[in-house]
Amino acid sequence: MATSPIGAGRPRTRGIVLNNIRAARTISRIELAAVSGVTPATITQVVRELMDHGLVVEVGRGVSTGGKPRTLLKLNPHAGYAVGVLLERNICVIVIVDLTGRQVARISFPGTALMPPERALPLVAARVNVLIDTAGVDRGRVLGVGLATYGPQDRQAGVLLTHQPTTAWFEYPVAPRLSEILSLPVLLDNDAAAAAIGEHWLGAVESRTYGCLYMASGIGGGVVVDGEVYRGSSSNGVEIGHITIDVNDGPCDCGNYGCLENYADPTAVVKQAMQEPSLGRRLGLDIADPDVMTMFGRIAAAADTGDPAAVALIERSARHLGTAAVTMASLFDLELIVLAGPSLAGAAASIYHAVIQEEVRQRTFARRAHRVRVVTSVSGSDAAAIGGAVLVLQSELAFLELDARA
Repeated sequence: MATSPIGAGRPRTRGIVLNNIRAARTISRIELAAVSGVTPATITQVVRELMDHGLVVEVGRGVSTGGKPRTLLKLNPHAGYAVGVLLERNICVIVIVDLTGRQVARISFPGTALMPPERALPLVAARVNVLIDTAGVDRGRVLGVGLATYGPQDRQAGVLLTHQPTTAWFEYPVAPRLSEILSLPVLLDNDAAAAAIGEHWLGAVESRTYGCLYMASGIGGGVVVDGEVYRGSSSNGVEIGHITIDVNDGPCDCGNYGCLENYADPTAVVKQAMQEPSLGRRLGLDIADPDVMTMFGRIAAAADTGDPAAVALIERSARHLGTAAVTMASLFDLELIVLAGPSLAGAAASIYHAVIQEEVRQRTFARRAHRVRVVTSVSGSDAAAIGGAVLVLQSELAFLELDARA
């Protein structure tokens, strides 16, 4: 049974072809060769292979341009499904998507990451099984699970390399263990990277190169270059939450000093709110409460209603995130940045968007060469879970599973 790694040495051509068919919705073989850069002979062979697996079907002919009308292809949405799991400190989201990336089922529940993994993973697995059953999805067509969570991580081994949120998770083989419990392949990935590629797969962004600024209980980033997630040397790149804001500030848990997260993430906002005694009392905040996301949500909701103290806190967080967006845009020469994750898609989404857009407009290095747009994710708080499922569909895992069942 395959876990992480997914399977080196398998050709990527099928994934490229599938993604181009998905993006076009319907497309001919000739058009497919043109957009994918693959020879017509290879396209014919790969399409035949995909049709044999039931992944692609012919759907009639296109409009004639003078010769014989070309036969059109499209994905068979019911040929396969993928599960995406966002594993966060305070929330867990599970989705099931079909082969086109369309969400067919969803469930969310309080986070399990503060539990030891030996307790948390069986609970997550049980919820995955329930969702598959209640959605009426044939388990035999489930190609795998994409587990999106925080880093750093050893993606190939499926292991977390962080002591957060507790030391029990450090070097724990989360992907192999979850795979063992579910009897399904599991792919581990960074939540921000998953959110970034999910936007592209779903056709939510027109650009094939863009950045994603992601905030749940922490802050992360992802960059997609020509339709592919930028991985770096170990798939731990674009950790924008750990750029230094103040070199003279104290150490961060990551080993750096003065990190962005310590100024702008939900925990930082809650701590800042507690320094405003009247606001803390009014919103029922308790710094000892481990449910940071609920408390942050109260502050965001208050800001959305115009509470001056809450607005000031959210705007301060947003300005720091604007620094992250400017840094990302300047490093990668981006024209588009997507804001994703539960904390950026909640009640204060409009404040974050407006402030970050203005920071980018004023401060990006290449602003005189081109505009940098900031948009909010179409997937909202589910971006990482959907992206996790999409990464399964995009990977060779799907083909390994299909080959095994053929």
